[in-house]
Amino acid sequence: MEKKERRKSKTEEQLEECQKIKEEYLTNWKRERADFLNYKKEEKDRMIELMRYDKEGLILKILPVLDNLFIAEKKIPEDLRNDKWVEGFLKIKTQVLDFFKNQGLEEIESLGKKFNPNFQEAVEVIKKQGCEPEIVVEEIQKGYLFQGKVIRPAKVKITK
Repeated sequence: MEKKERRKSKTEEQLEECQKIKEEYLTNWKRERADFLNYKKEEKDRMIELMRYDKEGLILKILPVLDNLFIAEKKIPEDLRNDKWVEGFLKIKTQVLDFFKNQGLEEIESLGKKFNPNFQEAVEVIKKQGCEPEIVVEEIQKGYLFQGKVIRPAKVKITK
């Protein structure tokens, strides 16, 4: 009977050892699974950021075209404003603006507002009587936000 009890205890020891190993393997597997899920999430976030960065670069390359559309619009003689060709041209400008808005581009509103160096770059300071200092009086180049981030500050003239 003593041998049977010893055997039983030896068997129990082996069982306990197997259970410890099983728990260790299970714990390691859970840790690796969590690490893998975290990796997948980080990789997805990195890819989204990479695509946003790529889109931002493309928008920065196209912005000069939009600038030229605004310049051309300012130069249209008043007597040609109702011309069909001019209306078509202005529709193209509207389509480009709509495309940019759908991509997450927003224009920085500057004219008549207090100068903010986070969104604007002062290219000239003008003395103007009766005006509060550091008010934007002219916009030389429009500034833009892309998905809440300044990608190009507005170039402005401000009062002294």
